[in-house]
Amino acid sequence: MRLSILDQVPLTEHAPTVPEALSSGLQLAQEAEHLGYHRIWFAEHHHSKSFASAAPEMMTALALERTKRIRIGTGAILLPYYQAQKVAESMGLLVAVHPDRVDIGVGRAALSDPHYAQKIAALVHDLDAVHEPSDTEPAGRLWVLGAGGSTAPLPGTLGAGYVHGHFLRPTGGEPATRAYREAVANAGHRAHTVLAVRFATADTEDKAQALADALLLWRVRKDLGNDGPVPSVATAASYRWSDQERARAAERRQALIVGTPDSVRDQLLALAEAHGADELMLNTLVCDPADRLESYRLLAQSFSK
Repeated sequence: MRLSILDQVPLTEHAPTVPEALSSGLQLAQEAEHLGYHRIWFAEHHHSKSFASAAPEMMTALALERTKRIRIGTGAILLPYYQAQKVAESMGLLVAVHPDRVDIGVGRAALSDPHYAQKIAALVHDLDAVHEPSDTEPAGRLWVLGAGGSTAPLPGTLGAGYVHGHFLRPTGGEPATRAYREAVANAGHRAHTVLAVRFATADTEDKAQALADALLLWRVRKDLGNDGPVPSVATAASYRWSDQERARAAERRQALIVGTPDSVRDQLLALAEAHGADELMLNTLVCDPADRLESYRLLAQSFSK
């Protein structure tokens, strides 16, 4: 099972400024390489008080210069904002300098784009021309991110990879990944299926639950209109939850895998099997960068047993 990382470059109580968050994200890329992760991707968010990366292609370039082997990419470029040619040319420059280490993940979030399918087809065509053929990576090294399921067949028809966002929508993923694989088979391509999952883990169950509570407090606040940095464990422990917040936290917990490393590993493997995924892309939002790195280290160790 391949393990990869999706980094949203969070602003936190421990790293509240953009420079601090960016530095933490770039350090994570270096540590992920050391820990043996297959790839790390950087997300795109705009006008956010929770996340620092508005330009994942720039984070990709910076991280490539600081690493040697790990694959690095965008997770995802919000394609409705851009012309396909611009994305292909920008990412193609990175490929020219770092051959076959660059991934191009694209998505549309809740944005509308009547030309979305045509843009993805153009990207596969243009980016495939600058890459050598590969059995282990998709055509053009292009990945399409989705959560609702309606997008899933599209990358399958084009030979691109599909990443399903379980952490965005924890139910209904199995039909989406199945639709992708069916489209791949009908088009005669090879399937590349990734499941993106959010987790919270630590060396003890109590600490894992404390990290999860802080993450859920951030998520609930954001849902209810209070966007801000990820709170610390201490902040979450002393926080007085309203009934509305507790109800929302219980709902959001369904999209979060929590526990000791071995327990999280077993839950992740079960999810991967249910979705037919050959790779797990892991995401955690932890206030303290040291705790975040420790979470990824513990999980990598558990999978290496």
